[in-house]
Amino acid sequence: MIEILAMPFMQRALLAALLSGLVAPAIGTFIVQRRMSLLGDGLGHVAIMGVGLALMMGWAPLPVAIVTAIAGAVLVELLRQHGRASGDLGLAILFYGGLASGVLMAGIAGQGAAGLSSYLFGSLTSLSPADVWVIASLAVIVLVVTIGLAPRLFAVSVDEEFSRVLGIRVRVLNLLVVVLAAVTVTISMRTVGLLLISALMVIPVATAQQSFVGFTSSFFGAMGIGALAATGGTIGSLYLDTATGATIVVTAIALLGVSWLIGRRLRRADRFIPFVEDHGQDEHHPAEGHDDEFAHKAGVAVIQHGDHLDYVHDGHRHARHGDHYDEH
Repeated sequence: MIEILAMPFMQRALLAALLSGLVAPAIGTFIVQRRMSLLGDGLGHVAIMGVGLALMMGWAPLPVAIVTAIAGAVLVELLRQHGRASGDLGLAILFYGGLASGVLMAGIAGQGAAGLSSYLFGSLTSLSPADVWVIASLAVIVLVVTIGLAPRLFAVSVDEEFSRVLGIRVRVLNLLVVVLAAVTVTISMRTVGLLLISALMVIPVATAQQSFVGFTSSFFGAMGIGALAATGGTIGSLYLDTATGATIVVTAIALLGVSWLIGRRLRRADRFIPFVEDHGQDEHHPAEGHDDEFAHKAGVAVIQHGDHLDYVHDGHRHARHGDHYDEH
């Protein structure tokens, strides 16, 4: 085991797999929230067209695939924003047009569908040092942007109209999400493969939603689960002598199954904020005699809410506001 991990090709494979495992769920979180879980598949098929073009022209496949996938992603998003094509129609165009064009151009290049296999299903052991540098550089950019803009991206993914009211540039961020997804798909084509990368973007997110409470914990939890599935699947494929991409996806599914089994215990009821109807029209309660000692009484739940505490009891949820309490 130690001897194999010491080999340069295996170190490159593990590093690329780790980066893909981190990046794919990071952008996948927002894709899932937008109910476009199959976007990764569509972008993967467009990237196949880029690979076919590169093989036909004798160019490096990775840069061409990145540019092609980004162009396709931007086109579909612009059509969606202007109401000229639904999300499903745009994805269908990506699926069939990209796949057919890629196979056609690979055939013209004399390689046929077989020449695309390492890109369709991944081929970690064939990664060159230059490939790893490109993957690492792009992965860092995607991670910095997604983590830095996570609250805004989440707001746009959940409710576009309300985000516009808040002054968030919804169209720009929507374009940014699909561009980051396109980059993620293409940098993962040598690890998981273009046909399977969508699974790594979605399954760890579903696993995290079973295991964690709240956006932040689920977001980083999905990244950790993705990294575990990617590295575990890579090592497992070495011992089982199986396809790396397929082993990574099966590992991710196995982790999802484990989360279903233990998710109820991880998501204990006392970790959730109870729903209490808004009584904002009621009178404010005087602040005197209702301080933090009130939290120790039976049946009172105290919840951290931003920079203050909310008290929940007897069907009420309220917080101190100056010399009185406001109902929430």
